[in-house]
Amino acid sequence: MDNEAKLRPLYLAKILYTQTDEEHYLTTSQLIQILEEEYGISSHRQTIKADIELLKRFGLEIEEVKSTQNRYNLYGRTFDAPELKLLIDAVESSKFITASKSKELVEKISTLASNHVALTIARNVSCEGRIKANNERIYHIIDAINDAINTNKKISFQYFQYNVRKEKKIKQKGEPYVITPLHLVWNGDHYYMIGVYDYQQRLGSFRVDRIAKCPMILNEEGTPSPDNFDIDEYINTTFRMYNSEHSEVELICDNDVMDSIIDKFGVDVVTYANDMKSFRAVVNVAVSHIFFSWVFGFGGKVKIKGPTEIKNKYIEMLDQATKYVD
Repeated sequence: MDNEAKLRPLYLAKILYTQTDEEHYLTTSQLIQILEEEYGISSHRQTIKADIELLKRFGLEIEEVKSTQNRYNLYGRTFDAPELKLLIDAVESSKFITASKSKELVEKISTLASNHVALTIARNVSCEGRIKANNERIYHIIDAINDAINTNKKISFQYFQYNVRKEKKIKQKGEPYVITPLHLVWNGDHYYMIGVYDYQQRLGSFRVDRIAKCPMILNEEGTPSPDNFDIDEYINTTFRMYNSEHSEVELICDNDVMDSIIDKFGVDVVTYANDMKSFRAVVNVAVSHIFFSWVFGFGGKVKIKGPTEIKNKYIEMLDQATKYVD
């Protein structure tokens, strides 16, 4: 069998994949024409029919509509159009993926559909004008972190923040962090790495797009996670992955915010009746201005009852926020 005959079924599968779907067909004559014009391969009705049968035996879900001109389409795909639209929306909405990488990924996702469907799944969501990360190394950073997690190794990396002039400044005066990564987590529109500090059994979280360059995977075995560490509990009680000490806090909540409390802390959150209009919730949270802003966002429907020192910190923050500035 010559190479042309060997390649013909492969090109035929490619044509059906890119140019047909549940609503779009190609006739035998059209398939013969495309094979000749685009790939320089000659064929006739019987070879097309035989190749289609071969592809169906291979497992491709090809429909044949018999008539004077038989029509064929590839209707079985790994992803259908709504699923691809969902993936595209997720990519374009993700802040940690740069605009150029978003465009590249959307183009790749679109190739999973026929050309006809690809035009419709470009979707109305656009990353143009959306605030996106500008760290183009993010794919390599994530890959290195995953490798370290899988092999239980420590990593060394530099971490930056922006100064008042919008310049990137390396934290710790350039001294690298040494962390044992435990998990990669999507939280509050950002991608975080949760890990254990090298010098103590203390958890920390780092925004992946703020890691300055690809981490170095060290040869040292990773530091174990703290006893009784639960990733789900950590995520639910750490607001936007802000690093701070966890404390047990008692809240007084209006009855109509129970949905929000369960959304944040889960259905097993400890609650007690307070009065006819409110309930008490006992939660373990990372106490920071992020937590306080979450409480404030309920407009008085959630109040901090205790401990007293945490309640006083909240009052102090409110007082600072309302001070008059010339």
